[in-house]
Amino acid sequence: MRTCLVTGGAGFIGSNFVRYTLSHYDDVRMVNLDALTYAANPASLDSVRDDPRYEFVHGNICDRALVRRIVDEYRPDYVVNFAAESHVDRSIENPAAFVETNVLGTISLLDAVRDAWASPRASFASTHRYLQVSTDEVYGSLSLDAPREKFHPDSPLDPRSPYSASKASADQFVNAYAETYGLPVNISRCSNNYGPYQHVEKFIPRQVTNLLNGGRGKLFGDGLNVRDWIHVEDHCSAIWAILTRGAPGRTYLVGADCERSNREVLTAILQAMGREPNDFDYVRDRPGHDRRYALDASATRAELGWEPAHRDFLAGLRETIAWYENNSSWWEGEKDKTEAWYEGVGKRGR
Repeated sequence: MRTCLVTGGAGFIGSNFVRYTLSHYDDVRMVNLDALTYAANPASLDSVRDDPRYEFVHGNICDRALVRRIVDEYRPDYVVNFAAESHVDRSIENPAAFVETNVLGTISLLDAVRDAWASPRASFASTHRYLQVSTDEVYGSLSLDAPREKFHPDSPLDPRSPYSASKASADQFVNAYAETYGLPVNISRCSNNYGPYQHVEKFIPRQVTNLLNGGRGKLFGDGLNVRDWIHVEDHCSAIWAILTRGAPGRTYLVGADCERSNREVLTAILQAMGREPNDFDYVRDRPGHDRRYALDASATRAELGWEPAHRDFLAGLRETIAWYENNSSWWEGEKDKTEAWYEGVGKRGR
């Protein structure tokens, strides 16, 4: 029985990864450490709560004593760090919180696994792996005028928001621990995820739940900002491939070659929900809003034999909309708080 310690496993991607792994691999035990901040939802894991291979620990990765105790107790073969503050707008409001969780929390976790997995350095087991789940945003922004240009694993880091700066810093610490201590690490950098169980502050679920509540869509700026979209289940399968087949020390890019502007995505949502194409409001753009992200994931596919299964974005989008329609009890409690927060941001001049 292999043990995988997941941090932030009650969040969007983390909870999907826990469910994905338990449903696909019988010989894996999942230990989930989560602080249960506003963006986490324990109900996302109701389906695995009674699985004997699943254990939940309530705690923060910044609690160094707790993290060390958990790593010493469970002796994980794999550690996957999803725990992060991840909403760009909130990072603009409070950058320090992102440094604390995303940078200092990562260091706390790295120190714990380094001490537990090896003393001295030469005793690192070949089966051990630490995976830092990062983002394409650490590379900065691409131009809309160069549609063939994409980020590669060795593209220079150029973060442009407090969120992406904190993630880039954490990635650098992961690489430093690999070089200094020989820690067996990988970094994955993924494009925008969509699918079930995503918090309503994020772009797609915010639009969907606005419309379900009888409201209108909201579009930052001119709506031409482009993102590469991937279904969260495909991201989860890529993470497992990296953990089990990836080469230590490498950075893997995970994308689905599905570039869409925010305007295109919103238009598709409106159409799927039977609304008029102009049933939205333009709102003031966020400061430093990156224009375009795109990843070249060809090396990941070639080396690991991984391919995204959800090729039809519109079909995946319709399935996602249906999930929010059928699971209103999961998101209703957060919706009013999220919209009140956005309203407060607007009143503060952003």
